[in-house]
Amino acid sequence: MGDDSEWMKLPIDQKCEHKVWKARLNGYEEALKLFQRIEDEKSPEWGKYLGLLKKFVTESNAVAQLKGLEAALVYVESAHVAGKTSGEVVSGVVNKVFNQPKARAKELGSDICLMYIEIEKAEVVQEELIKGLDNKNPKIVVTCIETLRKALSEFGSKIITLKPVVKILPKQFESREKAVRDEAKQLAIEIYKWIRDALRPPLQGINSVQLKELEEEWVKLPTTPPKQSRFLRSQQALKAKFEQQQAAGGDEVDGDNDDEPAPQVDPYELLEPVEILSKLPKDFYDKIEAKKWQERKEALEAVETLAKNPKLENGDYGDLVRALRKVVGKDANVMLVTLAAKCLAGLAAGLRKKFGTYAGHVVPTILEKFKEKKPQVVQALQEAIDAVFLTTTLQNISEDVLAVMDNKNPSIKQQASLFLARSFRHCTQATLPKSMLKAFCPAFLKQVNDSAPEVRDAAYEALGTAMKVVGEKAVNPFLADLDKLKLDKIKESADKVELPGKKGGGGSGGAEKKEKPVAKAPPPTEAPAKSSGPPKKALAAKSGGPPKKGKPASATSAKGKKGPEIKEFIETELSIEVCEEKSATVLPASCMQLLDSANWKDRLSSMEEFQKAVEQMDKSEMPCQALVRMLAKKPGWKETNFQVMQMKLHIVGLIAQKGSFSKTSALVVLDGLVDKVGDVKCGAKAKEGLTATAEACSLPWTAEQVVSMVFAQKNPKNQAETLNWLANAMKEFGFAGINVKAFINNVKTALGATNPAVRTAAITLLGVMYLYMGAPLRMFFEDEKPALLKQIDDEFEKMQGQSPPAAFRGVKKGGAEEDGEEAEEQEEDGGGDIMDLLPRTDISDRISQDMVDKMGDKNWKTRREGLEEVAAVISEAKFIQASIGELPMALKGRLTDSNKILVLQTLTILQQIAIAMGPALKQHIKSLGMPIITVLGDSKTNVRAAAMTTLQAWVEQTGMKDWLEGEDLSEELKRENPFLRQEVLGWLAEKLPTMRTVPSDLSLCLPYLYACLEDRNGDVRKKAQDALPTFMMHLGYEKMLKATAKLKPASKEPVSALLEKARAVMPAKPAPPPGKAGGAKSVSGGASAAKSAPSKAKPKPVIDDYEDDEPEPEAKTKKVVKPGAPKKGVLGKKAPAPKANAKDEEDRSGVIFILVPNGKEQRIKEEKGLKVLKWNFQTPRDEYVDQLKTQMSTCFAKWLQDELFHATDFQRQVKAIGIMGDRLEDELEGTISCLDLILKWFTLRFFETNSTVLMKVLEYLKLLFPMLSRENYHLNEYEASSFIPYLILKVGESKDVVRKDVRAILTMLCKVYPASKVFVFLMDGTKSKNSKQRAECLEELGCLIENYGMNVCQPTPAKSLKEIAVHIGDRDNSVRNAALNTVVAVYNVCGDQVYKLIGNLSEKEMSMLEERVKRSAKKTPAAAPAPIRQAAERERSQREHPSNPNATFMRKPSQQPQEEVPNKLKQARTQNTEREHSHPSIPKEFQLDLDMIENDHTRVSELPDLVQHRLDELLEPIMMPEPKIRSVSPHFDDLHNSTASTINFVISQVASGDMNTSIQALAQIDEVLRQEDKAEAMSGHIDQFLIATFMQLRLIYNTHMADDRLDKKDIFKLYSCIIGNMLSLFNMESLAREASMGVLKDLMHGLITLMLDARVEDIEDGQQLIRSVNLLVVKVLEKSDQTNILSALLVLLQDSLTTSSGSPMFSELVMKCLWRMIRFLPETINSINLDRILLDVHNFMKVFPKEKLKQLKSDVPHRTMKTLLHTLCKLTGSKILDHLSMIENRNDSELEAHLRRIFKHSNFPGIKSDRGTEKGQDDRMSKAKVSDILSEIFKKIGSKENTKEGLTELYEYKQKYSDADLEPFLRNTSQFFQSYVERGLRVIESEREGKGRIQPSSTGIPQHGLDSGSAPLNGEEMKPAVYYERLKILRQRQGLENNRQAQLLQQEEGDSGPTRPITSLLSKPSVASSTDMLQSKLSQLKESRESHLQQEQSHSPTRSSSPSANLDDLKKRLERIKSKRQ
Repeated sequence: MGDDSEWMKLPIDQKCEHKVWKARLNGYEEALKLFQRIEDEKSPEWGKYLGLLKKFVTESNAVAQLKGLEAALVYVESAHVAGKTSGEVVSGVVNKVFNQPKARAKELGSDICLMYIEIEKAEVVQEELIKGLDNKNPKIVVTCIETLRKALSEFGSKIITLKPVVKILPKQFESREKAVRDEAKQLAIEIYKWIRDALRPPLQGINSVQLKELEEEWVKLPTTPPKQSRFLRSQQALKAKFEQQQAAGGDEVDGDNDDEPAPQVDPYELLEPVEILSKLPKDFYDKIEAKKWQERKEALEAVETLAKNPKLENGDYGDLVRALRKVVGKDANVMLVTLAAKCLAGLAAGLRKKFGTYAGHVVPTILEKFKEKKPQVVQALQEAIDAVFLTTTLQNISEDVLAVMDNKNPSIKQQASLFLARSFRHCTQATLPKSMLKAFCPAFLKQVNDSAPEVRDAAYEALGTAMKVVGEKAVNPFLADLDKLKLDKIKESADKVELPGKKGGGGSGGAEKKEKPVAKAPPPTEAPAKSSGPPKKALAAKSGGPPKKGKPASATSAKGKKGPEIKEFIETELSIEVCEEKSATVLPASCMQLLDSANWKDRLSSMEEFQKAVEQMDKSEMPCQALVRMLAKKPGWKETNFQVMQMKLHIVGLIAQKGSFSKTSALVVLDGLVDKVGDVKCGAKAKEGLTATAEACSLPWTAEQVVSMVFAQKNPKNQAETLNWLANAMKEFGFAGINVKAFINNVKTALGATNPAVRTAAITLLGVMYLYMGAPLRMFFEDEKPALLKQIDDEFEKMQGQSPPAAFRGVKKGGAEEDGEEAEEQEEDGGGDIMDLLPRTDISDRISQDMVDKMGDKNWKTRREGLEEVAAVISEAKFIQASIGELPMALKGRLTDSNKILVLQTLTILQQIAIAMGPALKQHIKSLGMPIITVLGDSKTNVRAAAMTTLQAWVEQTGMKDWLEGEDLSEELKRENPFLRQEVLGWLAEKLPTMRTVPSDLSLCLPYLYACLEDRNGDVRKKAQDALPTFMMHLGYEKMLKATAKLKPASKEPVSALLEKARAVMPAKPAPPPGKAGGAKSVSGGASAAKSAPSKAKPKPVIDDYEDDEPEPEAKTKKVVKPGAPKKGVLGKKAPAPKANAKDEEDRSGVIFILVPNGKEQRIKEEKGLKVLKWNFQTPRDEYVDQLKTQMSTCFAKWLQDELFHATDFQRQVKAIGIMGDRLEDELEGTISCLDLILKWFTLRFFETNSTVLMKVLEYLKLLFPMLSRENYHLNEYEASSFIPYLILKVGESKDVVRKDVRAILTMLCKVYPASKVFVFLMDGTKSKNSKQRAECLEELGCLIENYGMNVCQPTPAKSLKEIAVHIGDRDNSVRNAALNTVVAVYNVCGDQVYKLIGNLSEKEMSMLEERVKRSAKKTPAAAPAPIRQAAERERSQREHPSNPNATFMRKPSQQPQEEVPNKLKQARTQNTEREHSHPSIPKEFQLDLDMIENDHTRVSELPDLVQHRLDELLEPIMMPEPKIRSVSPHFDDLHNSTASTINFVISQVASGDMNTSIQALAQIDEVLRQEDKAEAMSGHIDQFLIATFMQLRLIYNTHMADDRLDKKDIFKLYSCIIGNMLSLFNMESLAREASMGVLKDLMHGLITLMLDARVEDIEDGQQLIRSVNLLVVKVLEKSDQTNILSALLVLLQDSLTTSSGSPMFSELVMKCLWRMIRFLPETINSINLDRILLDVHNFMKVFPKEKLKQLKSDVPHRTMKTLLHTLCKLTGSKILDHLSMIENRNDSELEAHLRRIFKHSNFPGIKSDRGTEKGQDDRMSKAKVSDILSEIFKKIGSKENTKEGLTELYEYKQKYSDADLEPFLRNTSQFFQSYVERGLRVIESEREGKGRIQPSSTGIPQHGLDSGSAPLNGEEMKPAVYYERLKILRQRQGLENNRQAQLLQQEEGDSGPTRPITSLLSKPSVASSTDMLQSKLSQLKESRESHLQQEQSHSPTRSSSPSANLDDLKKRLERIKSKRQ
């Protein structure tokens, strides 16, 4: 066979791997065409080439490589799975393509890299290209740089991460190769386009000439930023925009998107950090304290030089900062102050956020130093404080700045305001909240009125900047009291301000000075992005935190209303004359005249007219102040008539509600309202008036005025009612903005009042305040009397646990609305304002230097004293201010103290500080808070617990947000301390779910979180897994998955799997506070709500599929319900649902089972990996129930889970099961996806005593299992093992109805789970203490054996029956009867054999059994079981299928028709029982319903139905077939018009990657092979079939065996099918001889590899499998074409010896096969083509000359070749020399010389010369080992297990060496043993004598569990011989031939089991053999053919017809039908 013709036949993927380059070239070309044809990117065809793609690009042949690259490019572009190959393929491209001389190859390689980037693999490609830059080959380096440049040019800097590229760029400029330098230059130009000046600092170190060239090139570049021109697959929307833009002529359609990349690159990020602490002069700290200023200057200059590095390594800069701060604050030399300020600026700029820890210590000092007037000092300080600001937040330094705003020195005030002005420029609406403005604006307003003009100007600038940043609307409320002139100045300043996003410094000199530090330390990237562009409100909506999200929408909508309100704040007081004039224009004249009439009736009528006029007045026309002054006109509030007074008070309320009511107007009426609030008749109207006033002017202001007024009076009634009104108003308006300090003293006065009503009202008010303020409120009253304090505490206790009611008043008006928002901000910040109300003490003066020194002392006792003093100071002060001097640094040092007692003491002090300082604690988080986290890593548990308590106390005051900002937290996690990691992760897992937003810095923790997932400490891993979902809820799955790209490849997969798992349990973000949403609605109705809703939803990164919020059942429904399902499930099934209110109905109308992708598989993995409890218990413990609840929570509707686990009402559970039953069909997929959880929940119910629930459960199960059967779903092991054992418990239930149902369910269960596996569970059930359960299990076992035969008995029939027989002696009568019945069922199947299987019984038990057997024999005729078996066969074909996990989602043909009565074809088979085993039922698609056809004469048109489904059966996922000898359907040819094409198709399925498909195909081929008349169809397909087979063997070996997810039993089943087919094939010599040499070589390679696979031994019955392979190898050697097989073995031996990595055992087995062939040579020599054999020997000797052969470790190869040639010479004589014709150059061959040497030394007389030489050789070989071999044989005979095997080996040994002397071995044995050996040898001899006449038969009685060792002892040693004689007679009666080859020939080494007749591997052996167990296992696993019950043959009295008779009968009936149709 020529080379070309050999590889041309190979599949494409094999061609691509071929050793011939032309074959590979052809393979690549065909692959290219194939790839271009495949349209589906997810086609399974792509998967075949995954492993080959690297070979495509690394091809060694240049011509083939080009084609390979083209094919690879198409593959990467089109295949969905291509991304998996990115790493290896790009690496191959870099190393093997970029060095090619052909430009086309490089171009294709570069295109492949770019295509990988397009399919989202940019990071991998970039990493490999950067690795390529280190290659020594400059060609590779140049092409790598060029590819990087192309990628950047096309994809842009968003996709290509520039930091690593910039990092390696300077190195490329130093290359010796000009081409590399030039390409680097081009890359630098391209990078500059994208990041501009950010590239300059990293390239400062390159050659100045090169830098100059670059500068020249950079200048030429266009100023417009470049745009991305090529897009990722995920950027298709952007691509469409880009294309539209191009089509429109390049106009900027979406400028924002295009400009986005430019500001994102921060030069700082591109720099490498420099470590400077170690480089400080050693005497720095001494010099800085030196008295000489020159020395101090030297020290500072050294620091300045180091601090100029633009990026500094993080470290402990505390000491250095303290030293510099001291110089700034206390040094008298201004030059040194300037130097120190510059150093601080450098450190801040180099460290950025890491400097934030020290900011709080530095800022106060710098601010104080602004008293210096020298410009250079001021400038240096400005630079320093500006740089420091960028490292921290405004909030952190606000206290320090506010502290100096009142300073006497105008310079300090001016510079503080200018600093704030500059700082505000870097803020946004989010970072400059109202709480900050509220703090700063009063200070600015004071400065606006300052006497110094520079202070005033600075204040204007600061306020103007704030106005520019947050908008006029936010600032104006604080400027109410300013006159217009000052307001205009502020607005003018605002107009001058330019924010940093616009590339401007600012509007004043101070702002311009700031430019230097900005240049050095550019602001963090988010600042420009947030603050750029005028639309500030929209920006704030996007970038602000959650409290700000709704504000822009609501604020904008309220704009119209707010405008007038703001103007009213500055309303001036009008004179009485003006008021009268204004009133006269709007009020009737009569009304005005009668206002002060003496007659009360006139006044009343005047009031009525007044009221009407007010009601009809328009808001804009209403002069509120004038009107209220008219009401206050004499008699005013002293009105004596209560009716007039009531009316008057009512009008006040109307005016306040309808008009623009100012505080000026309010002051006119408040006095009167307060005066009448306690009046019995007018009090209610007065309160209404107060409420209306509060709505108009805000409650905080009104409350303050009212309380001060009422307590200026002495009227207790008014006081009590005012306090009551205020308590109620707080509930209605909310607490926002209330100035508690303003009236807390008045409340204290009320508490001390003598009138009990006043005290009660005060306590009630305090209770309401407590709702809002909480525990801190009590601190105001700690000094009160105990009795009063108890009353207050009782009131507080009543309020405990209550939440404040939602405010519904005051939200419409501007001021109140803003206050409400403010309160929300404060709430988020930790309740700032409420805590700020407390009087706080400044303790900084009391923290003396002496105290600090004590805490740092060497003596621990002194340190303790220092700590005690600090604790005393804090305790005494109670509430302290944020400024605590040097204390933070001193306490930080004590947290790392070696003395743990002091550490604990320090932690206690920090807890004290937290409570005492309140929210102001925030500014100490970096300096003191983070060190607390460090303490969590302490080894002592008590220290860690104290640290956690302290941490929680701090977080309670500060909130979480500040802790997550910056790198500090990630730095802590970076420490490889398991204690610290588990504590911090546990803390984060607890806190993160409560937050609505988190800082983006949280993502910095991800690398360390992933490291913790793989930590060696189990607790750390557990905590990390717990924290994973909480991180994901904020960062989003996609971002976290992307972060895994930086992990090592080994870590990536497990971390990704954990992410997938976390995704399923990710918690939803907490909803925003309800008050806010309500406020938005009330402000602007629908429009505002519509605006704010999306803004709230926007920041959520969580994926909607996984949100489990209650209010969105519809969203869930859309995800899971199939089309049409919702209607049926929701509407059609509503009636049976429990009647509840409409809301419940609506909630329950959604799906009840939520489809979670891979949910069940994930649960299986977790249980296998012991991550959760295995579902295995005697009684369910709480942890199992909790675990089930947790698992169900993700995939069950919440209401359903609540019902199922209802604690008290079992009816709720019954109803829930009812609903599950109703929805069973509608939610089929959901039910199946949650099946494991449903079954587990049912197991819990089995342990309860409630029979109602139990009956409902059983009722549901009776619906469930038939439905699963119809859907062809099969329970997996996980589901079965967690349910069936518990179901079997209920089979012993005392109630008959329950037992009956459970038995029925067990029967149904066998349709969805193999009966053989159910058998095992039932066997376990027989061990129960419950006698009913034992009896029922035994009865069920009997039913299984009756229906399915002995194959269900697991692990073996003998073992099972012995266990069953034990129960015959049970003391319970029902158990005894059940056991006897089961054994009788076995007897009916296998006859007398049962007595051997059950083992030894007592006489009594045996007599009982025999009696029962006799009785059953009378009742049941012999032929009776046939129909039962036939029915069972039908049922089994449905019941037992392969466990296919995808079965649920595949469409299956309905199984219903198979449940009909058997048709006549089956009846015919029933009558012909002897043919039953070889002809099991034909699949339904290939059956003819003859009855129907015969009886129906009308539907002529349906005749074509007879030949339907030509390939359907082949395409279906087939039910676990069990190949057995059976005929193909008689109309096989009709159904398959093209037999050859059908066979080709089936053969192609043999090599399928799907095991079930392969098994089915093998089963179909087995059908054909087992019938001689059909087997001819396989002729011509043998090579094809064998190729498919060894490909499948290779697939199993390489893939399936390595896959832990696959069940090894399934692999065993596939192996068994392959071996069975091979045995069938190689039993047919005519077909076997068609196998070609190459195919036989590969087949033998596969079989021998399988025999040596150690993993097979781990499979159950693996040894039996290996023995069966051994048997198959023997058959292949015997039946194949002898030339081909001998040639194949020689080539295989050559290959195995050549391959160094091969197993030595492999070569040994090949040589054993050769030795066996040598033994056959005398018989086969005439059929062998000696020319070919000698050519192969020649080739072997050419590779292994004599010298080389002798060098091998073993001499066996040499002896093997020598023996082969010797035997050939002996058999052919000198003629052998004529057969060297195929050797091209005989002179070069050692072979001829070797043959001549043999003739010379052996002197053969002729062709058949004496055989002594070989025999002598053999004898010599054997005698050397005689003693060992015989010893081994006699050991086997002596062992009970191997006695039969030993006797067989001894018999063969005697046959081979007839002169062998056994006497020495028998001499010392007993007479009994000697006679036993002799008898055994006689038996074997009688068996061998019958060998020639015996043919394989399926009539043998199965010998499961036959104990051959005990056979002679029982006196039955002759039974096999007798049996064989009976068998011969039976076969002769049937006219069957006997086959000479019916026995298994043993190999010389004797490594296989005893002999047996050759039959199909899947049929039963006639005699117990080494493969008995394997036959049993294989038969049982092929469930769809379990009807093959061979045992019945031996009981069948007659054989009524032959195979042909049955076939003829069928043909006649078909003809009859056809004639009727015509």
